[in-house]
Order: sequence, then C-alpha cells, then structure tokens
Amino acid sequence: MTVKKALIIGITGQDGAYLARHLLSKGYAVTGSSRDVMASSFNNLNTLDIRNQVNLISVSINDFRSVFNAIQQADPDEIYNLAGQTSVGLSFDQPVEAIESIAIGTLNILEVIRLLNKPVRFYNAGSSECFGDTGDTPANEQTPFAPRSPYAVAKSTAKWLINSYRESYGLHACTGILFNHESPLRPERFVTQKIITSAAKIKAGQLDKLQLGNLDISRDWGWAPEYVEAMWLMMQLETPDDFVIATGRKESLKYFVAKSFEYFDLDWQKYVEIEPSFFRPNEIASSVGNPEKAIKVLGWKKPTDIDGVIQMMCAEKAKSIKV
Repeated sequence: MTVKKALIIGITGQDGAYLARHLLSKGYAVTGSSRDVMASSFNNLNTLDIRNQVNLISVSINDFRSVFNAIQQADPDEIYNLAGQTSVGLSFDQPVEAIESIAIGTLNILEVIRLLNKPVRFYNAGSSECFGDTGDTPANEQTPFAPRSPYAVAKSTAKWLINSYRESYGLHACTGILFNHESPLRPERFVTQKIITSAAKIKAGQLDKLQLGNLDISRDWGWAPEYVEAMWLMMQLETPDDFVIATGRKESLKYFVAKSFEYFDLDWQKYVEIEPSFFRPNEIASSVGNPEKAIKVLGWKKPTDIDGVIQMMCAEKAKSIKV
C-alpha cells in the first residue's frame, strides 16, 4: 500500500505538533516546515516525542520560490497551511506582516499547486475572528464575515482566495474556520495559558498577582487535539468544503479565570488585577460557533467544552510546576 505524504507548513506551533502526531498515527510520512529549521527549537514536537519521526525543512511562506521548492521537494498528497502570524493583538502593531504571512502566503501555496498541476489536497487554517462579534447567535458556514483586526482581514482574504481557486481551477482546497482551541502546548503569550500558569505559580508561592485585560469578553473554547482531527477529516472528503469547528458553547474570560483558579483552590478575585493597557483597539465582545455541519458531514465527534479544557490544562500544569 502506498504511504500517504503530508506537508505541514508551520509545524512548530500547537496545531502543527498535534496534527503531525495525528497524521503519524494514521501512517503518513510527514514533512514539516518552519521559517528556519536551524534556529527553531521544535519544543512542541519534542514534548510529543515525535521530532525524529518528522522530516523538517525551512520555508519562508512569503517567498514564492521557497514555497515552490518545498512543495516540489516534499511531493505531498496533502498540504496543511498553519503558518503565518498567529496573534490578533500583534496584528495591530504589525499589520503588513499579518497580510503578507497569511494572505500572500496562502496565495503562494495556491499558485504553486496550480502550476505543478498535481492532485494535491490543501487545507488552510481559517479563524473565527473573521466573523467579528457573533453576539449570542453561533456562527455557521453561512454567517457573513465582519473582520475587526488586520489578522482577521488577512484570514478572510485567505478564505476567499481558497474559494476562488477551488471554483476557478478545480483545486481540492478547503478552509477550517476554527474557534479558540487550547492545550498544554499553548505558549504563555496566549491568555488561557497565562491564566493557568499564573494560577499554578500563585498556588506554589512563585507569583503574587496576575494582570489581565478585559474579563467580560466571551469565547468558544475547545480542545486542540480534537480540532486537528477535524482538519484531517476535511481533507478526506472527495468534494472539498469549508467547515466551522467549534464547541457551540461560549463563556466569559472571567469564567475561565474563576474555574482555573478554582482548580487550585484559590479565589481569583484576591490575585487578579485589571491592566487597561492590555485592552485591544477593537475587541470582539462575543464569539461562538455552530459545529453542526462538521459533526454531521465529517462525523466529527462532539467536542470537549471549556470545563474539560480547563481541567486538562490545569492538570498538566500542576504536574510541571509540582503543585
């Protein structure tokens, strides 16, 4: 039986590592890229103990020739694009980088696939940020985009590029519109990991206070390993399509904080301070998605919701900090 080959562009992050593990478990030969293999630590791959099972190459997604050479060299059956700027907040400070690494990077991959004219399947990482503020109505695949940040504008552009190439050239290309998804592999610059790490350190006597921004925002938080499974399921469809990946439940950041501190038997109100400088220029108040289509069409199992996510992340952090 022929072994399937996958190329994960942007393998160093949370999703890239979990996706690599999932594909390896399915018998794939996996090639993964970072901007500079020699300078990258690949901590997440090491944590999952799979680094030696993955072929690693350098790719600059903004550089068409770099993307062309990588795809030609890897000769993949499936390409997963998880690269590009990942921070909404940073995109306000570096908007050009957001557009170039997300929108132009996606266009480079699409053009290479088109020019090589091989039956490659392409998954592109979309974002719930494209919907803007969903209010109390869970967004589905038909909900109009209303991006509020350079990051969301770039992700929206990439999504429409995917649709255009799919319709114009018959490419097997799809977008997973993922809502927030977390795991122990999240770096501390993400607020969820910052909260849980801080709570554990306060419990251990290593920290006194935690500074946060707007606690009233509400999000739909899921479990990252389940979300990468949805990515793979999308690529197995004979007819490519786009899917919202979410839990369907939203809770406030205040809820996330309270439950995280509660795990460590702490009263969060004694330790959390609000820092106005952490507020974003154009914050989304509420974001929640409807995963019904993914559950029905892909056979994706009902995802773990926020309570399970907090429990698993806190348990892992408690081990590493020895609380």
